[in-house]
Amino acid sequence: MEFLTTICFSLVFFIICYFLKRVFKKRSHCCYMLAYECFKATDDRKLDTESCVRVVMRNRNLGLEQYRFLLQTMVNSGLGEETYGPRNVLAGREETPTLKDAYEEMDEIMSDTLDRLFLKTGVMPSDIDVLVVDVSLFSPAPSLTARIVNRYKMRDNIKTFSLSGMGCSASMVAVDLVQQLFRSYENAYAVVVSSETIGPHWYCGKEKSMMLSNCLFRSGGCSVLLTNKSCFKHRALMKLNHSVRTNIGSNDEAYGCCIQIEDKQGYNGFLLTRNLTKAAAKAFTMNLKLLVPKILPIQELLRFAIISFYKSNKKTATPESSSSTKTSLNLKTGIDHFCIHPGGRAVVDGLGKSLGLTEYDLEPARMALHRFGNTSAGGLWYVLGYMEAKKRLKKGDKILMISLGAGFMCNNCVWEMMKDLENGNVWEDCLDRYPVSRKNQMNPYAEKYSWINDECLNFVRMDFSNLILSCNS
Repeated sequence: MEFLTTICFSLVFFIICYFLKRVFKKRSHCCYMLAYECFKATDDRKLDTESCVRVVMRNRNLGLEQYRFLLQTMVNSGLGEETYGPRNVLAGREETPTLKDAYEEMDEIMSDTLDRLFLKTGVMPSDIDVLVVDVSLFSPAPSLTARIVNRYKMRDNIKTFSLSGMGCSASMVAVDLVQQLFRSYENAYAVVVSSETIGPHWYCGKEKSMMLSNCLFRSGGCSVLLTNKSCFKHRALMKLNHSVRTNIGSNDEAYGCCIQIEDKQGYNGFLLTRNLTKAAAKAFTMNLKLLVPKILPIQELLRFAIISFYKSNKKTATPESSSSTKTSLNLKTGIDHFCIHPGGRAVVDGLGKSLGLTEYDLEPARMALHRFGNTSAGGLWYVLGYMEAKKRLKKGDKILMISLGAGFMCNNCVWEMMKDLENGNVWEDCLDRYPVSRKNQMNPYAEKYSWINDECLNFVRMDFSNLILSCNS
């Protein structure tokens, strides 16, 4: 009898220990965000209307057709007058960038955001266990991670990762990588640095599909501190609940729709083709198929399934009527805020329409695009910063971060707020001017240079760069 009792107690003890181990292991797999710091350049780097015109006019390869295209693109870009450009472009050296220019652009962003991140959190650089830097177009040797380790004299056993070539979605790739690493490293700190080098990759040719990047991309970046230490749960800003990555690079059209190439004149640049929207829609749809079951309540999934089944079997419905009454999931049943990558007005509008979002939902992405432009991998954090500055984020809220990038990839993740946020961050000095209405978002280019579209100019041969500069003065 005593023997059986001992066996029973041993079995119960083993079961309790097993479940406790599973619970503690699950806790160690959590990914908490302790802080993030976005970069804001000095005022001498602002690219207002006059600065942009001077940059455009220096390109002697452009003609009337290209000027008209640039005018239309700039007017419809959604960018405002206070975005920031690289120093070598503002100094007139866009055709002759140096390695020093690239290093200085990265050093300014990385050191500024990391200094403020360590100061704000009290975490020392020597405490960091994992460092991930994602910069798509600049991969020097030694790496940028090695440059950070050297500057901050980090530990010799730190795990470093340099990600390149992943475009605007690289930051979510880096976050997902950290989450996976946290499964192997317990009680760890991780830093993610997301940015892009704009200066050395400024396009100086005349291909329209490659000129788009000059109109949209601007300088910026962000550093994020993550941890899986459960003791910091109450200090954390957010907790990562889900992360889903989709890569459709096996499709030739998707692979080539957003690619760095050299044009016929030998100028390097970033090509954006008409297949971009098609690839984005395909990747986003595939990503949502995996993400939606994880984030929406069962009643919404059942509603969608029942209505879809009913409509597909409704014999009396004509093809025209069935196509005009599509059934869609209501993502707002599981998501409170939508953090959309500010890749451009068309990107924001397209995602907003497909998800059935309101102007209130799209406001953070629109305003981040207007104030800071498309800062590539760092763009999502400016959108998050706007939500925080406007005091939208409350404890328990769910945030869906949506990113699209070269490859072609769609990387999305869902965060849960751990506390109310109301820090002004990089938006503090301009928050009172936002949101900007759609009417006031109209760029000054339209009013000042609309005469370029005059049909009379089609029959006149002249040096348009000198003509514009003389009209400007």
